[in-house]
Amino acid sequence: MPTYNEAENLPQIAATVLDLPAPVSLLIVDDGSPDGTGEIAEKLALDYPGRLSVMHRKGKLGLGTAYIQGFRQVLETNADAIGQMDADFSHPPRKILELAAALEESDVAVGSRYIAGGGLDENWPAWRKGLSSFGNLYTRIILNLPVKDGTGGFRLWRRSVLENMPLDSIRSNGYVFQVEMAYVAHRMGYRFKEIPIYFSERRFGTSKMSFRIQVEAAIRVWQLLWIHRGVKPVDINH
Repeated sequence: MPTYNEAENLPQIAATVLDLPAPVSLLIVDDGSPDGTGEIAEKLALDYPGRLSVMHRKGKLGLGTAYIQGFRQVLETNADAIGQMDADFSHPPRKILELAAALEESDVAVGSRYIAGGGLDENWPAWRKGLSSFGNLYTRIILNLPVKDGTGGFRLWRRSVLENMPLDSIRSNGYVFQVEMAYVAHRMGYRFKEIPIYFSERRFGTSKMSFRIQVEAAIRVWQLLWIHRGVKPVDINH
């Protein structure tokens, strides 16, 4: 769970995740939040010994590198599956249980806003919903992705997938990071299963999304075709 200025959300989201009826642990990757999120995370680690840990990074280094470093650290544990989610309650924590169940017949479980039963915050204006929907359609067509929500960041990966992924070659550091990970996993032959989620507006704080980030993502999608042209399917024993 990467964080930057999530002091208001972190205590409640951490408690909600760790109180799930499942053997879940949580890694917080904080990018030097000036609002004290990192310090709050350290206090929470004392409340959940052995179940909550914190990685502190110096400065706002980006979403992509936060996830890659987090994945690598969790791969050093005996975790069977590794999840990723936002800290602002946009992703419903209880859906983690459904994502875990979905891994029984897939390699990557995706919390999806764009399949039957899923949806976007009803208070979003029409232009924002349209932009989000178009962004997903854009990436799906260009990259031939088998998932309807390729830009979402609520996922659960089988351990073996991340062990085999060429994480050193994943260079996107904004929101297109999610697209790049899905694209590489697809090219490697891994199976996806989407679980519907309702994507709510964050409870506290402000969104990190901007028009510049969206333009950067639109350009980056085309670059992925060239960057990962050499990725081949792996021998997967299901």
